[in-house]
Amino acid sequence: MSSHDSGSGRRDSEAGPIIDVKDVTKSFDTAHGAFCALQGVSLSIERGEMIAVTGKSGSGKSTLLNILTGIDRPSSGRVSVAGVSIASLPEGPLAAWRGRNIGIVFQFFQLLPTLTILENVILPMDFCNSLPRRERRERALSLLQRTGIPDQANKFPMALSGGEQQRAAIARALANDPPILVADEPTGNLDSRTAYSIFELFAELVGAGKTAVVVTHEKEFATYFQRSVTLSDGRILNGGSLATGYSI
Repeated sequence: MSSHDSGSGRRDSEAGPIIDVKDVTKSFDTAHGAFCALQGVSLSIERGEMIAVTGKSGSGKSTLLNILTGIDRPSSGRVSVAGVSIASLPEGPLAAWRGRNIGIVFQFFQLLPTLTILENVILPMDFCNSLPRRERRERALSLLQRTGIPDQANKFPMALSGGEQQRAAIARALANDPPILVADEPTGNLDSRTAYSIFELFAELVGAGKTAVVVTHEKEFATYFQRSVTLSDGRILNGGSLATGYSI
């Protein structure tokens, strides 16, 4: 995959972890008072790792992903991602930073139904102005080729199977060539055969230099990950054991 990192505004250094979370707490105000979703979480992730984030419903998994992507800001603690302290960025620069540095893959795909698959993949490039306009269609087509669905480019999302929609969503997440992929239950709505193909694709991308953080509860995919981080009641139960020594 060709890179277009130059001029992207990234400040990530090759030294040190690509994700570094220190003593992060996140509280939400609710009708019943403050709810602490994360409590003193610290986590470091190196470049080229594929990490599983596991835990029961309500354990803080999605909140952790939202903190890593800048969708939520920590109540306290420090978050450094790709060399940038993202908690201190104003909303506008934060959105632009996110578009260039993190590809997000959702369980329910989140493709825009009124755009073709090709247009969905081009959209992040338009938002970040990451390539000259004349080059965006070619890059989108190459990403659809990479994810195995080039023949679906001119169809609308509802015409695709769930697995094809997820591949399209991954292509969209790769549009700006981000160093980090974050996925929240990306195979939760897919059959097992299609799910394996999606994890094979993630493994291929990580092998090519991406870093991936994946929330999953599916034990059969444990061997795809270098480490697992298990959350319970907003705390990390383990420091991230090797894939051969953990269970999801």
